[in-house]
Formats: sequence, C-alpha cells, structure tokens
Amino acid sequence: MVVIYIHGLGAVSPAGWGVPALYRAVQDRTSLPTLALHRPGWPEPLCVLAVPPPLPIPPFFNHPRMRRASAISQYAAAAALEALGDAAQLIHTRPRTLGIIVCVMAGSVNYSRRFYEQVLKDPATASPLMFPETVFNAPASHLAALLGSNDISYTLVGDEGAFLQGLALAAEWLVQGKTEACLVIGAEETDWIVADAMKQFSARSVHGAGAGALLLKTVSSGALAELAAITDSFLFTQSQRTERAARSMRAQLPPCSPGELLCTSGEEPAEVAAWRDWSAPRFTLKPILGQAFVASSAWQCVAACQALRSDGNPAANVSVVGANQQAIGARFKQATPHE
Repeated sequence: MVVIYIHGLGAVSPAGWGVPALYRAVQDRTSLPTLALHRPGWPEPLCVLAVPPPLPIPPFFNHPRMRRASAISQYAAAAALEALGDAAQLIHTRPRTLGIIVCVMAGSVNYSRRFYEQVLKDPATASPLMFPETVFNAPASHLAALLGSNDISYTLVGDEGAFLQGLALAAEWLVQGKTEACLVIGAEETDWIVADAMKQFSARSVHGAGAGALLLKTVSSGALAELAAITDSFLFTQSQRTERAARSMRAQLPPCSPGELLCTSGEEPAEVAAWRDWSAPRFTLKPILGQAFVASSAWQCVAACQALRSDGNPAANVSVVGANQQAIGARFKQATPHE
C-alpha cells in the first residue's frame, strides 16, 4: 500500500506571509483589519481582507517571470517556496521530480478586469502585454518557470472543493509514479469586481486573498502528517441539495474522537448543521481570514497539518462545502512509518 505524506506547508494570507502568521491568527481568533476597496460608480467602498505587503520583499519578486506577475502568482509562488523549503534549490537538477497543481476559482481577476476595461475604453490601446496574465494557468506557468521545472503541471478551476480534488489528483500521480513529489496550491487575489459579485450572494462575507500550499510525497522520513483520506465529491444538484451533500461528505469521515481537530469554513449553514454535534476542538477560518474561495480551503488544510505538527492533535478532519459545486472532505493524521 502506498501512503501519501505531507512534507511541507506554505501560506500567504491576510494575517501575513508564512504559515506561522496564519496559524497564530487562527489559534488566537485574531480580528484582522479590513481595507476599503473603491468600487467604480458607487459612493460606498467595499470592505476586504487584503494581504499585507511582504517585509522584506522576497528575492523571487525580481525573477523575470514575476516582475509583471499578478498578485495571485506572487501568493502562489511564496506559498510554494515555503512548502518546498531547501528542496526548492534542487528542482532543476533532477528530472521528473516535482508535479505542480494550482487550484483556483476566480483566478487572475486583477489583470482580466484591467484588460477588459482598456478594451471597453479604447480597443486600440489595450495592452497585449497584459493579456497573458488574464488566463487561469498563469500562476502555474510562472511557478514552473521560477522553479526551473519541466515536470507535469495542471491548473484546476472550481469552487473551494477544487483544492481537495487537487490533493486527490496529486496522490494519484504519486501512486502511479508520475512524479516523486507534488505541490498542490490554492490561490486567489482581491479585486473589487469579485468582492462586489460575492456580496450579491453572501452579504456578510468579506472577500480575502492569498494562497496555501502542501507538498506531498510517498516517503515517511521527515513527514509532517499523513493524508489519510479524501472523501467522494458530492455535487450540488436538483436531487442533492447542499444540506444532503454536506451530510454525505461528513458520513465518509470518522466520527468525533477526543483530541481530534475539525477545520471548517464556518460560514455555510449546511456545513454548520452537518457538524453541529462535533464536541472536540474546532477551527473556523473564514470569519478570521475572509472568503478567499480555493485559498480558504488550502488554509484549512495547512492549519490542520500545522495543528498535528505543533499541538499534537492525533488527527484532523477538513470539511469543505463549496460555493456552487460540491461538498468534499479530507482527513490528516500523525505521520507514522508504514511497511
């Protein structure tokens, strides 16, 4: 039996750059300051939870592919490099060593909005240099170039559940021997057009941004945690409402045990109802870090693995009830060597 292990964690969030900043905010239930974001044509601004500027500026910002890159690519790269640690320097020296899966929902919306604004104002002056940054695959492309990697690289587009689907795909690659290690990254960026659209569906939510990353391998030595399970994906349909999908996802994860951790979004009523009887420790991330779509579910997984690492929880369930597609869950546990 092939066992999948977590060997690295990375995060960029409104709490700051790095896993320690994210985990402190989640543990302490920190109230983070919001930023007023101007919405053209409206007198009242939107409130968002923005990622603070990095201090000092990371060296990779000077890489040729990153100089014009949008914020989502910067967040994805920073989280990936943190998860890789010292191994980032070895990627280009060995063939078929690292797969990359970047998961997004809104994607590179900053440059998309700016490009189409230019098109509407005057098509003749719309910058073609901006267009490559509008595609969903831009962060994965920039990250592969930054690492000097020629290995397999995918971009998954979906709701929050896409990150857990990315973990399942990475596990499949590792089992099939397609790569020796795999980075799974969930990333999003802030823009008024997304924050405004989100308010139409959830007036209480605050738009956030950032990225989370997990590094997966099949080697137990040095592992931070073990990926014990990914549930089926329970889609939202006419015959399967959100509430039923959330209950079905919960049924595929083990029941509450003393000391085990539950990481939820904390906003979706169907998810709250599905886990109402959970009596062990619990983290709820979106009220703290904001609604950052796929980045939010990545942060849930990062927080779960960091809890196993630093607080000694024996296992952690991650529950994701997405915005419009699916309910899906994951389970992490303490890393133990397997035969």
